[in-house]
Amino acid sequence: MRELTHIRIPHPINQSDDEQLWRIVLDEKNTVLSMDVMESVSCPQGESWNGDWLSPMGLDLQINGGLGLAFSELTFQDLPKLSDLLDKLWIDGVDCICPTIVSSEINSLRLSLEVLKQARNKHISRRCKLLGAHLEGPFIADSRRGAHSDQYLSLPGLEDLNERIKDFEEEIDLVTLAPELPGSFDLIKRLIALKIVVCLGHSTADEFATRQAFAEGVSMLTHAFNAMPGLHHRAPGPLGEALKNGQISIGLIADGVHVHPTLAILLQRLAEDKLVLVSDAISPYGLEDGEYKWDQRCVVSAEGTCRLKNGTLVGTTLPLLETAQKLAKWSKEPSASIWSATISPRLVLDKGQRFTSFFVGQSLHQLLRWRMNWKHSELSWQPAA
Repeated sequence: MRELTHIRIPHPINQSDDEQLWRIVLDEKNTVLSMDVMESVSCPQGESWNGDWLSPMGLDLQINGGLGLAFSELTFQDLPKLSDLLDKLWIDGVDCICPTIVSSEINSLRLSLEVLKQARNKHISRRCKLLGAHLEGPFIADSRRGAHSDQYLSLPGLEDLNERIKDFEEEIDLVTLAPELPGSFDLIKRLIALKIVVCLGHSTADEFATRQAFAEGVSMLTHAFNAMPGLHHRAPGPLGEALKNGQISIGLIADGVHVHPTLAILLQRLAEDKLVLVSDAISPYGLEDGEYKWDQRCVVSAEGTCRLKNGTLVGTTLPLLETAQKLAKWSKEPSASIWSATISPRLVLDKGQRFTSFFVGQSLHQLLRWRMNWKHSELSWQPAA
């Protein structure tokens, strides 16, 4: 056995225990046996990390594809490339994703779910793991559809839902919908009964409709500020209601384009432990800048951002952990930024867990070490082992 000392564990902003130092005991295979707060900073034994942070790897709740693949258009011929993408994600510090499928034709959706299921069953160690899918649509507001194709949108209905997900109920972890649409509450009840996290997104909901949606069990906002009413001093909208509620997870694309850095900082301060960083990466992720086919349309990838030819934002090509680094540079809050990319998304899927459960029993090969260069406000990471 050996000990690592003077370790920081990421915490949300405004938590007084953020500066606590921890001691971790490892077995001979570098598996974490135990962790506890150091009672004294002077510790003659062990290997000091000098205040560096230890975290799980990243978990991305909203990623639409990469290496030319779109999760909404998968076929069985894509399985080898999908494995390549999962290997790249592991190298980029992400060990789990909820593959996101945007509004699409029913047969295409079901084929994608079947391909993802097969890939999930072939998981190997040190490769990013496919969790349940994130269905972003089709039960969304037409006026807030963003880059979603209007031909695939649908009003909420249990029969329609069943046609899409029958036999794949356990292959889905999240669904984004617009709760103001007629019939949405029946869907919300059904999805929650299936233990699927329901998110508000691509929605015109005001604060009153949002409050009712939260009461029905909606527990997350999909990419805050984007494809929903913004914060206004006379109309707080979904975001204001979520922040007031205090129990709603809030997804954020911290690329500096989808949301201005100043508002990202404010959101980090207000949302505290509920902020969840997502990449919203799409098919050109991992490829050079240029023009690419996406959903039968053309997207232009440049400097980490993807747009349709008409300028509509589609997503990013940024690795999830790079968004944590950007947020830390803007806010000077590295611990909270690490939390939002690594621990907070895990709590969305597994509420009530103590954060220590994400460390104990894990190999250092499955964890990350983070260091902050305060002079340049630059946060960096590397595998913990």
